Amino acid sequence: MYGKYENVTELDHPLIKHKITMLRSVDTGTNEFRKLIEEIATLMGYEALRDLPLEDIEVTTPIETCKSPVIAGKKLAIIPILRAGLGMVNGILNLTPTAKVGHVGLYRDPVTHEPHDYYCKLPNPISLRTIIVLDPMLATGGSACAAVDFIKKQGGKKIKFMAIIAAPEGIERLMSEHPDIQLYIGNVDRELNEDCYICPGLGDCGDRIFGTK
Repeated sequence: MYGKYENVTELDHPLIKHKITMLRSVDTGTNEFRKLIEEIATLMGYEALRDLPLEDIEVTTPIETCKSPVIAGKKLAIIPILRAGLGMVNGILNLTPTAKVGHVGLYRDPVTHEPHDYYCKLPNPISLRTIIVLDPMLATGGSACAAVDFIKKQGGKKIKFMAIIAAPEGIERLMSEHPDIQLYIGNVDRELNEDCYICPGLGDCGDRIFGTK
């Protein structure tokens, strides 16, 4: 639980905290940065997916036949926010390789810092799936809110949002506009600066994942 929000969880696992520290360093190169993003996503996914529903099926072991649990319902939907969210996808697929993957494309206006959409493609039927929205950085909350809006308009209901780093301002905006979702955060940083970058943050996550400047 984070602050007043029961459905916001800041994960305190030592491995997550350690790897986030490595992400922050200016000396971490593209290849290592990309691997760390994927590893952190896997660790966070383990926590975020602990409430998945189960159902028993009959399994024949080398000894006997028994009832044993499997994940119930439709396959998960993993929805990265382009482009930085792509870096977290394989981390979740490591845990749930049969999950379906959609995409939401947004870009941030450099002056107003507000999001604009250019692409949205979701697995069908989205209404029956548990949805994991991925974005390494939750800064102003504008892109996160827009992405969740798009998903809900197409029928998405059970939504979990995963961000490796978040600013308090982004948490407040996302939870005020979408109080029904579950939010999982690797670390809550201090604040946004005047350019709406998270401080201390880790720079532009998309550029660092894909080696662009």
